[in-house]
Amino acid sequence: MLAALTTALGVPRNVLAADDQIEHAWTNLPRLLARIPPEHRSETLVRMCVAVATGLFDAAINYAWNAAVIELREKVRRFGLAVVPQVISKPFDEGALVELKDADLLNLCLKLNLISEDGFFLLDQCRDIRNNFSAAHPTMGALDETEFLSFLNRCAKHALSNERNPKGVDIQGMIAAVKGSRFTGPQLDAWAERLAQTFDAQRELLIGTLHGIYCDPASGEEARVNALWICERLAPSFSPRTKSDLVDRHQDYLAKGDEARHKASQGYFERLGLLSLLGEAEVHALVTTAARNLLSVHNAYNNFYNEPPFAERLAAVTAQNRVPETAQSEFVQAVVTCATGNQWGISTAAMGFYEKMIRSFSPNEIRIMLQLPEQNTIVKSRIQASARCRAQFAQLVRMLDSSSVPTSVRHAYDGWLTVPA
Repeated sequence: MLAALTTALGVPRNVLAADDQIEHAWTNLPRLLARIPPEHRSETLVRMCVAVATGLFDAAINYAWNAAVIELREKVRRFGLAVVPQVISKPFDEGALVELKDADLLNLCLKLNLISEDGFFLLDQCRDIRNNFSAAHPTMGALDETEFLSFLNRCAKHALSNERNPKGVDIQGMIAAVKGSRFTGPQLDAWAERLAQTFDAQRELLIGTLHGIYCDPASGEEARVNALWICERLAPSFSPRTKSDLVDRHQDYLAKGDEARHKASQGYFERLGLLSLLGEAEVHALVTTAARNLLSVHNAYNNFYNEPPFAERLAAVTAQNRVPETAQSEFVQAVVTCATGNQWGISTAAMGFYEKMIRSFSPNEIRIMLQLPEQNTIVKSRIQASARCRAQFAQLVRMLDSSSVPTSVRHAYDGWLTVPA
């Protein structure tokens, strides 16, 4: 057919691709088309196949590119046209999308994380090839079947078969919802899911926004709780960049002397189990403050009923991170003093927290504990004045792991093991 057509037109047969080139492309075409989901195999790709069958690789490239551009536009639509202006900081609508040049469309898709950096690089090369070697413009030369197959492979892989399509989050809508009434379970699920599905850059921005709402003294309690709930859902998947941004924000509060926001930010890191991201000086302050508050409540009126929440707080703070060496003395004294109790007994409801902390004592903390009866401490005075306290302290010593006891206090440890419980 091609020979008859070129003869009738009075042109040589070699103006079109040779038969073996057409056969090579046609044989490999099904494999590449199979990578494209059926819903993306449009009329445009049918025309591409016809062009391949007649050896018009320059036309086939143009059809393949058009199919890729159409799908990239659809990805932007699925992302959310109403959300795009919040990302690019300028007006954007359907008309602007259609009028975008191909290069600008690729840049927008990269910014919205609809294509990867590799995909952007390879599709941008395809754009140059289409502009200079396809039937869309006067060509610089001709492409053979191998180059066409490579072109189609890139379009299929990075535009037509890439089903990753994050959806943008309406920032203003999210902030309004967070500052509204307290979330119901389904509402919390919906917003956490939206943030999980959006692209990395927007998710990092929104988590920072939620941190700011939580730390703002002017925020209502419901807004702070909503912001914290969403972040708690996402905390296990926080990226290194997100964690770095949160620490920068936290340190910025400290540098500006904004005590209210800084203290709230500490609570945010504690609730999310991220205290290990803060510096040792900050962790020291948190541990010693929690220890002093616990000891103060323990020495106050009605301590047996008031201790549990303070014991729980200290246990939560120390469970997230190694206790700094500078805070270990206050930490151990508070825990052991409260766990030893007084002549009337101990706070039963708080005892579980004390046991958990004591069992996790490091060798140095064990050394501090075993030296308390030899120093001028509350523990020493209570052990000397009360048989009940002496027996209770011995019971606490039995909770220690024998292999972790330092040599310097081994004699004291062995001595307490002989005291009747």
